[in-house]
Amino acid sequence: MEMRYDEEADYLEIFVGEPREDYGEHISKDIVIFKYEDNDQLYGIGIFNFKKRATDLKDVLSKLPVSIKIEPN
Repeated sequence: MEMRYDEEADYLEIFVGEPREDYGEHISKDIVIFKYEDNDQLYGIGIFNFKKRATDLKDVLSKLPVSIKIEPN
């Protein structure tokens, strides 16, 4: 899993899997899902206005149309 946050843009990206050819699909004004081009498998998500949307990551992820399990290291 790879997570990147751009504080200036207030944009969070979360990717699971190997990077390769993909495309983004807006599912709401501030949420983009990323899918592999060859099989349409979901492998990432981008959240604009992250700080405005939630006080923590679990709150945001619980509202997404996908299931993500968060476990401590």
